[in-house]
Amino acid sequence: MKTSLYALVAASLIATPLAAQPANGAVAEDFKPSSLNQPGQDYPQVNSQGYARFRVVAPEAKSVTVSLGLGGRGGTTLTKTADGSWMGTSEGPLDQGFHYYHLSVDGGTFNDPGTLNFYGSTRWESGIEIPASDADFYALKPVPHGQVQQILFNSPSTGTQRRAFVYTPPGYDANKATRYPVLYLQHGWGEDETAWSNQGHANLILDNLIAAGKARPFLIVMTYGMTNTVHPGQPGGLASFDIKPFQTVLLDELIPYVDSHFRTLADARHRAMAGLSMGGFETKLIAPTHLDRFGAIGLLSGGTISMDDVARWPGFKDKVRLVFVSFGSRELDRGRTMLPPGAPPSDPRANAAALKAAGINSVFYVSPDTAHEFLTWRRSLHEMAPLLFRD
Repeated sequence: MKTSLYALVAASLIATPLAAQPANGAVAEDFKPSSLNQPGQDYPQVNSQGYARFRVVAPEAKSVTVSLGLGGRGGTTLTKTADGSWMGTSEGPLDQGFHYYHLSVDGGTFNDPGTLNFYGSTRWESGIEIPASDADFYALKPVPHGQVQQILFNSPSTGTQRRAFVYTPPGYDANKATRYPVLYLQHGWGEDETAWSNQGHANLILDNLIAAGKARPFLIVMTYGMTNTVHPGQPGGLASFDIKPFQTVLLDELIPYVDSHFRTLADARHRAMAGLSMGGFETKLIAPTHLDRFGAIGLLSGGTISMDDVARWPGFKDKVRLVFVSFGSRELDRGRTMLPPGAPPSDPRANAAALKAAGINSVFYVSPDTAHEFLTWRRSLHEMAPLLFRD
């Protein structure tokens, strides 16, 4: 089945909306290095209001801008200083959480050498973190920690060796007799299998929930979803994106590998699929039509499930134990609910309520004051995880 994703891409490329500017217009001069800076690098910096400040050493350059800016219109323009460096501060405070960005130097696109890189928009991008008021749920704490390990599995359907990352919860190696449920968790468009652990902190979210006794220990499997029949394993043209190759990789190659190499509970009751943005579309295309494999479904800024959908999927009401749908509040405010082009308007909140009224375990979550961004998805995973695999 081929699915057009142009609306999804357009939304994901729009820079995160800015929060309200300070009432008095004053920018607090309490800037500190971003937590994502490379060791020993002072810039970029963020302040207590959420402003970002940048410094780039490029003495021969004629112009330098940063892609982070007011709604993506022009970004933040840097000004050359006496020592030959370029400096500038964002026009307003940025939303809390993680943001991709890059530099434009004399028309060329470059990453900021001061910060770490993260794979997004089909390339490695610079990253900056605006401290969130609720960051405690994904903070690195002195609690028992699970492990995130790379696995390489054979994929005859694509003629490649493919990669995935698997989170095993605290105690997995010690409790040799225990078997665990599994969540297959997909990234968004232009990202890869590193996104949920690097940008999303999925492992830390689960560590903290498990330590607090709020979630059942389970495995998380994260793999690359942009499989394309023309260029296996590479980002293909979105207009020709076909779900069938990835579905084959997931159902016929990855799941059997995980079940044979890890101590899993290998049935639909103990297997879930979820994804953010494009990963949510993939989840909706695969999981409901394979209810012998998946018993829970999560769409994080990745569409909605209506009663009309349920009617198309035999056994959905009886077999699905959880439908979790979430969005950032600004996605809903702007009407960007990530529906495929040509799809009729659909209210995800009303759809979730209709499912619940029909007796389906349906949960709808809205992340406050966020848009199509990782703080939305971190919060969504934090809300969804405790609901999974309840006996």
